[in-house]
Amino acid sequence: MKRNYKEFFLRVVILMVGLTIAHLGVTLFLLAALGSDPYNVLVQGVYRTFASLTGWSVLTHGRVHIVLCFLIILILLIVEKSYIKVGTVLCMVFGGPIIDMFTILLKPIVSESSALPYKIFILALGCVILAYGMTIVIKSDAGTGPNDLVAVVLSDKLKRSFGVVRILVDLSFVLVGFFLGGSVGLGTIICAACVGPVANFFLPINEKIINKILKQSS
Repeated sequence: MKRNYKEFFLRVVILMVGLTIAHLGVTLFLLAALGSDPYNVLVQGVYRTFASLTGWSVLTHGRVHIVLCFLIILILLIVEKSYIKVGTVLCMVFGGPIIDMFTILLKPIVSESSALPYKIFILALGCVILAYGMTIVIKSDAGTGPNDLVAVVLSDKLKRSFGVVRILVDLSFVLVGFFLGGSVGLGTIICAACVGPVANFFLPINEKIINKILKQSS
């Protein structure tokens, strides 16, 4: 029993490391100002819609991120609750604040006046970092970020490659977010087209690393 608690704690720690890395990538997309990653296009659209309709000063991108994650969790609890784990709640609670924190810390490295090649580099870097962190979260088996969970559930149910399903899910987020006023640009296209396939590359690598860490700690 003690060993089970130790493994559970280690899996949660691994998840939080992956969560932080993934949201570093998300923040780079936001700072490049060429269109954010697909999920945050949806968050951005919802945020801008509610901010314009209500004028609520308490709204932030991070807080809207938490609310949408919560709604996704509620839907999946009804559809397929076995996928919801403690890590899913951690992703929901800490994802938005991590983005807000990284935005403050990293804002000096890129601005609206930065050269386009530099912005594209930031976007490409963000894509790789996001995919890498996301696969750590998935393979931690302690829960998955609510937005990524949609792709994970559909991939399992449809028995299709995660990369292909992720592209379809991302396109859905983009369409809804764009309709609500989210910013779509080069970064959105890069992310929607590349994050799924890049994640497919990292998934087996991180699975081996995580299994090795767990085995050594047992």
